[in-house]
Amino acid sequence: MTIKEYNACVDGFSDRVYAYALKLLRDSALAEDIVQDVFERLWLKRENVEFEKAKSYLFRSTYNGMIDWSRKEKLRKDYNPVLASVEQDHSEELKTLIDQGLQQLPLIQQQLILLRDYEDYAYSEIAEIAGISESQVKVYLHRGRAELKSYITEHWVK
Repeated sequence: MTIKEYNACVDGFSDRVYAYALKLLRDSALAEDIVQDVFERLWLKRENVEFEKAKSYLFRSTYNGMIDWSRKEKLRKDYNPVLASVEQDHSEELKTLIDQGLQQLPLIQQQLILLRDYEDYAYSEIAEIAGISESQVKVYLHRGRAELKSYITEHWVK
């Protein structure tokens, strides 16, 4: 990857990678740190990463960074996710409920739902990013969506 291609990756993907990390972590400073680390790793490995595969590399590295952080936090047992405040608008309540439901899912299911339903990635792209088969992506998505639906149904109060 050339310097020009690296800069194109930063310009083209930094916002989406940050949004992906922020949605799962709910901490802007932490998301910024992880994204910065990911782009730093890309810079250091730019000679080994093909420009055409940079997008997958970035999302996969972000995913791995969040997994590493999550494992460290579980060891510390200090992490308390901050829940969004609920407004009277039902759409805000539902959005908050969906966000809370997502947090109840295993990290892999959260990741896949965000990539597919929020970022609109194809199953093949998600499989490459997550390092699993396309059929496994579909299974995890189905299970995650079913659990999310169950959570929303159980907790929805009109």
